[in-house]
Amino acid sequence: MNFLAHIYLSFNDKEITIGNFIADSIRGNKYNHLPIKVQKGIKLHRHIDTYTDSHPIPKISSKRLHANYSHYSRVIVDIYYDHFLAKNWTKYSDIPLDVFVDDFYDLLEDNYDILPDGIKRMMPYMISDNWIFNYSKMDGIANVLNGMNRRTKNKSKMNFAILDLEEHYDAFEAEFTEFFKELITYSKIKYNYLIDKK
Repeated sequence: MNFLAHIYLSFNDKEITIGNFIADSIRGNKYNHLPIKVQKGIKLHRHIDTYTDSHPIPKISSKRLHANYSHYSRVIVDIYYDHFLAKNWTKYSDIPLDVFVDDFYDLLEDNYDILPDGIKRMMPYMISDNWIFNYSKMDGIANVLNGMNRRTKNKSKMNFAILDLEEHYDAFEAEFTEFFKELITYSKIKYNYLIDKK
C-alpha cells in the first residue's frame, strides 16, 4: 500500500503513524534509537506490506499491468489503491480528507527531528504540492506516476499507467474495495497485538 493507506491504517495513533509512514526509509532493524511506539509503527507497516504482497486480490490487479510494466506493476497498484481510498474517503472516515491530511503534515513537522533524511528531503515537495490529498484526483495520480517514471530515469514507463487506470477503472476499484475491507481487519488485529506487546 502507499502513503495514505499506511497513514489511515495507523488508527489515529500519532506515534504509530510516524513509524508506519517512515518505514520504507528504515533499513532492517536500524530503528532502535526511535521511540518504542514509532518502532511498532514500522513493524505494523511491514506486516501490512507482507499481507498485501501475499494476498490474491492485489495480485489480480498487478497481473493486469504486468505485460506493460513488469516488476513495477505492484508499485502502480499501490498508487491506484491510494487513489480509490482518497476518492471514497467518506466511506472510511468521518474526518474530511483535507483535515486528515493537514493534521498529518502537522504531525510530520512536530516530529521532524526523528524523521529519516530521505523523508526530510521529500517533505517540502509533498506538502507544497499536497500529494496525499491530490491522490483523490486523476491528475494528482498522473503527477505521481510521472514522478515515479522520472525516478526510474524513464525506464518504468509508469507515466503511461494513468491510461491503464482509465481503461480498467471499475475493475481496479472493485478489487481495491474488496481487498481494503480485509486489510483493515488484518491491520487492526496487528495494531492491537503490537500495542499490547511489551
